[in-house]
Amino acid sequence: MNNNFARIITLLRKERGYSQKRAAGDLGISQALLSHYEKGIRECGLDFVVRIADYYNVSCDYLLGRTPQRSGATISVEDIPEPDAAGRENVMHGKDGSLLPVLSKKLIANSLNIIYGILQKCSCKALTSEISAYLSLCIYKVFRLLYSGNPKNPQGMFAISYHQSSGYSSASQEIAFSNAVCLLAGEKVENMEPLPKGIAPSLSPEKITAEYPLFSSSLFNLVQNSENRMGTRKASK
Repeated sequence: MNNNFARIITLLRKERGYSQKRAAGDLGISQALLSHYEKGIRECGLDFVVRIADYYNVSCDYLLGRTPQRSGATISVEDIPEPDAAGRENVMHGKDGSLLPVLSKKLIANSLNIIYGILQKCSCKALTSEISAYLSLCIYKVFRLLYSGNPKNPQGMFAISYHQSSGYSSASQEIAFSNAVCLLAGEKVENMEPLPKGIAPSLSPEKITAEYPLFSSSLFNLVQNSENRMGTRKASK
């Protein structure tokens, strides 16, 4: 059995507020045996995997870490809702009534539309994959930080500890970014095919504005805000 099984059955029990004694009794095993399963000391049989899946109403694939969906279903592009599909954006305010969360979210989301528009023009699967990995890891790091703000939140949903996650995710980000740099330069990375020379789209503020009239101002504001955060100023021309 893999390490995901021990982590996930512990998470599920704690989410429901069950003691090991109660869960073990319901599952028809000793508390000591359940403790060994949760610590990964002993491996269980397939019959127990099915039994505990039924007990927590999740799929066996979820228990084994094969899918993040508790039902075991795979997710397709069609299953993913569009951002703000529920229309909740208009009520997203800070406690002080500030619109900062809405503004920041729009700048980032609109800028991503341009990023993926450029990637689509590049038509390089490996490049899209590496840049997506970099961005996903950034979201992971922020979510992990916020999630861990309350020490009572169950950490079992994560495969590594919070203190490990910062360094590991940063390292993985740097690898993904370095791979993207190489691919854009026409260098093959492992089994990933690079972007052919001369394929990268020609870009300028004017071209971006013309091609992405709805989103360009968001990207330009994001660039300015980021450089202000870095303490830099572009020299006027």
